[in-house]
This record gives sequence, C-alpha cells and structure tokens, in this order.
Amino acid sequence: MHVAVLGMGNMGRAVACRLLTHGYEVRIWNRTPGKAAQVVEAGAVEASSPMEAARGAEAVLMSLADDGAVLDVMGKLTEMGSHPDAPIVVDTSTVSPETSRRLWNMVPGQRFLAAPIIGAPQTLVANMASSLVGGDRRLLDRLEPIWSRIFSIHWYCGEDPGSATTFKLLNNYLLMSGVAALAEVVATAEAAGLDTKLLREVLHQWPTIPPGILNRVDDIIAGDHKGWFSTRLGAKDVRLLNEVAESKGLSLPIARLVGRRYEEASERSWSEADIAAVVELLRAERRPEPSTEGQA
Repeated sequence: MHVAVLGMGNMGRAVACRLLTHGYEVRIWNRTPGKAAQVVEAGAVEASSPMEAARGAEAVLMSLADDGAVLDVMGKLTEMGSHPDAPIVVDTSTVSPETSRRLWNMVPGQRFLAAPIIGAPQTLVANMASSLVGGDRRLLDRLEPIWSRIFSIHWYCGEDPGSATTFKLLNNYLLMSGVAALAEVVATAEAAGLDTKLLREVLHQWPTIPPGILNRVDDIIAGDHKGWFSTRLGAKDVRLLNEVAESKGLSLPIARLVGRRYEEASERSWSEADIAAVVELLRAERRPEPSTEGQA
C-alpha cells in the first residue's frame, strides 16, 4: 500500500517510520524541506508538494501543527479532483471540531477521516499509541491494515469527524491541566525547601499522579524542557477546548486559567519548549521571602 504522510514534525516522522517498519511505500512532504532526513534514510521518498506526495496513494495522512496549516494543505489536495482512485484523506492533527467538519466537506465525496492520535511520538513507535476516528465507517474499514499496524487500539467515534477531535481536545486538556497542577506542586515543594531527591521519589510512587503525566515529573523538577509537545501547541489545544465549551453554553473557569498559563509561557521564552516548561513561570514569579532581620 502506498501512503503519503504530510507534515514532518515529531508525530509525522513517527507515523512515517512506523509505516516503513511494516513495509509500506511511504511518500512524505514537509513545508520546510530537509527536516525529514531520518525518514528518507529509513526508506521514504520526499516529494516537493502535497499533490506530488498524494499522487497514486491509497491514503494521505496529515500531521500538521494547527487549523490554518491543515486547511491550507487540504486546499492544495482538493486540486487533485474527484477521480475514482483519489486517496482517502486522514487528518491526525489536533484541530477544532469545526475544522474537521470543514475538511470533511472539502474532500470530494467526503473521502475523509479525522483520526487524532493519543500518545507521544515515542509511544507510537513502540506500538503503544491509540487513535480516535470519525467519518464514514466504510473508509475506516478500508484502512484497517493501517490502524492495526500504527495503533495498539482505536475507537470509532461516529460519522461526524468533529466528534473525534472533540474527544482529542478533552484528552489533551486533562494532560495540560495535570501538568500545570504538577508544576505548582513542584514549585511549592522547592519553595518550602523539601528534599528534591525525595520529592522525585514520592511523585513517581503516588497514585495521584496519572500515568500520562508521570513521564514529565523529572523534566518539571530538573529538566531542560526539550520534549516534543510545545507550550505554544498546548495553549492552542486548551483554547480550542474552551471554544467548544462556549459554543455549547458552558464556561470552564479552570480551563481558562490553565490556557492562560500556557499562553504566558509561550509568550515568553518557552514557546517551543515542552509543556513541562510551564513550571518556569512559577520559578520566575516567586517572590523573595519577607526578611525577619531586626524582629524580636
């Protein structure tokens, strides 16, 4: 099977490498050439445009940063027309539900699936990532060999592709809020002078730390924040969740606060740092303790 992967960020590269491992013919494209050397060395062919990558493919998987990038690339793909052999377009990006529905209507014959990924690039490579899929069930079934080789499990979320991306935003919000809360725990422990070695040990054992957040304990305590999920993208995902809630008449006060913290981190020097860098806001904002000098 010939598959095109558009977008060579961390996740796009992981998807392409996973497909190559299983013997797929993979053609890739990235807006900025030269970022896919590792994938090309593994056997992928780099195309000069989305259309060139998609030509002759049975499926086109998009892994792009945001709604604007996804809509722009989809606009280029629709130039291929609606011939019977046109590929099924799959968007694995994290975008708004309305964007997923727009993409669905842009593809001739609605040959489109929203399939956001749950998990980090390294978990996908290790066959531990999962996916949420929305769209025509028949298209999902046609691409079953892809799902079974890339993901450990996938959930069908119904014909509305926006349902899949709504589920993904809920998942990401749990991650963002959990990391923000953990950052406050670590910063408070530091301010109280607690032993850092013991802090790390107990956090790795406490049942109150969810598995999805556990892998960021060390980075929040003393890491360089060079992970794969940037504060800029984290802020975007929480903003999209707030927009979904507001469109349904809900106001999410905690989500607004969480989103603002990632926005602040992104606006400062941690825009491309991992979401664990949200702890640096607290360290930078810490006020000196009041002096007790001269008091009786």
